[in-house]
Amino acid sequence: MGQKVHPIGFRLGFVKTWNAKWYAGSKNYPILLKEDVSIRAGIRARLRDAAISRIDIERSTNQVTVTIHTAKPGVVIGKGGSKVEELRQVLGKTTGKAVKVNIFEIRYPELDAVLIAENVAQQLERRVSFRKVLKQTVLRSMKSGAKGVRVAVAGRLGGAEMSRREWEREGRVPLHTLRADIEFGRAIAKTTYGTIGVKAWVYKGDIEPAPRQVAQNAPGGIAPRPIAPPAPPPPAPVPVAPLAAPSAPPVVGA
Repeated sequence: MGQKVHPIGFRLGFVKTWNAKWYAGSKNYPILLKEDVSIRAGIRARLRDAAISRIDIERSTNQVTVTIHTAKPGVVIGKGGSKVEELRQVLGKTTGKAVKVNIFEIRYPELDAVLIAENVAQQLERRVSFRKVLKQTVLRSMKSGAKGVRVAVAGRLGGAEMSRREWEREGRVPLHTLRADIEFGRAIAKTTYGTIGVKAWVYKGDIEPAPRQVAQNAPGGIAPRPIAPPAPPPPAPVPVAPLAAPSAPPVVGA
C-alpha cells in the first residue's frame, strides 16, 4: 500500500523508450550521465519560455544528437536560426564533440503531461484558485482527445497553514495496464508562501506491443519443437477371392 512506481519507467522496453540512447562502460558511464544532466539543465535554463516537454540525447563515436520536443519551435529557433546556432555552439563546448540539434514540434500541448503540469504551476504562481485551475485543465485536455486525465497538486494550497493534497480526474487512467499509453509530468510552483508540487497523468489509449521473436540459434533461446511429419495413410485392403464351393463326391454304382 502506498508504494508508487513511475509510469514511464514502469513501461520502459514495452511501450515506452528511453530519453537517452547510448552505451558506455563502467568508467565512462558516470561522466556521460553527468554530461546529460548538464545538457538538459542548460537547455531548460536558456529556453524557459519555450514550453519544452522532453529532451532526447543520442550519442555516437564523435557526435551528440539532441532532440528538443517543444510546443513553441519559433522561440527555440530564433530569428533566422540564430538561437539554435548559439545553443549548438554552447553544447559543443560543454561536450567537446560535434553537436546536432533537432527540433520537434508538439502540435497538441493539451495532451502533453509535462506541459500540462507546467501550465498549472504557472497559474498557481499567479495566485489563481487551484480548484478552478484543475477543473479547467482537465476539461481542456479531454476536449483535445484524451481518454483520461488526472492532475494533482500538493502543498500549502491557498496559503493554508497545513499542507494537503487535492486532485481532479476525468475519464480513466489505468496505471496497472502495461500496454496503456500514459504520459506523466511534474512541475513545481514557487509561490510566496512555499512550493506546490504538480503532477499530471494523461491516458491516450492502448498500444499493442510487437510480438517478440526469438532466433533459433540465439544463445539461451529456446529452439522451437520440430513438427512431426504426418502419419502415412493406412494401406488399402487387398481383395480376397471367394472360396469355391466343395464339389459333391462321385456316386459309385453297385
